[in-house]
Amino acid sequence: MKRVGCSLIVLALAGISLAQVSSTPAAIQLNTVYAGADGKFEAAPDTVVIRMDIASQQDTSRAAYDHVAMAVDHVRQVLKTNGIDLKAAQFGTYQMQPMYDWKNPKHKVIGYRVTSDVTLKLRDFTKIGALTEQLANVEDTQNQSVNYTLEDIEQAKAKASEDALKKARNQAGAVATAGGRTLGELLYASVDVNQTNIVPVMFAQSMARGAAPMATPPPMADFTPQTVTINAHVNALFALK
Repeated sequence: MKRVGCSLIVLALAGISLAQVSSTPAAIQLNTVYAGADGKFEAAPDTVVIRMDIASQQDTSRAAYDHVAMAVDHVRQVLKTNGIDLKAAQFGTYQMQPMYDWKNPKHKVIGYRVTSDVTLKLRDFTKIGALTEQLANVEDTQNQSVNYTLEDIEQAKAKASEDALKKARNQAGAVATAGGRTLGELLYASVDVNQTNIVPVMFAQSMARGAAPMATPPPMADFTPQTVTINAHVNALFALK
């Protein structure tokens, strides 16, 4: 009985040992090295985005509508004067809402406010200065912004991924050399790519509206457009020789 008991204990311990071996994560492979690295690529922007809000508050809904409609028509004229196809501009939203006197217990309507917005995308950066000046003088426009972006982004993504993979390979190679091994082929890789947000340049049109033509160049004149940074993170698994 004692021998049987010992045998059972040995078998039980062997089962525990097997369970511990089988619990090893499947992702861990012998003779491999895992590395992760960040890479980036800075690309010149290929598109400028000009955006503005158009808003007017008047005593009647009709008057508010007419003011905004006239402002939008002035925007059309500015685009035509600069040789820009109207289809290049996008009309975003249109809202009309009553304005209430909240100090009055009856919440009496004291006017109406109409708002909309227009976004323009251009590839020709030489037109930005004249456009921002002329659009700033359109009545009932506000919150004009200029933002440079990269539309053809796939090549930049590839460059950022290449940079990240190169750094990951260098890290893995250093580990292999330190361990007296040689780095082998790439077995697996995952890539995550993102674009850094660029804060748009804002303009206060109320100061320029109704003033004489600008004697100084627009804010972006003579400067290089801000580059667009594409970031990539690569996780890579390499074989060890």
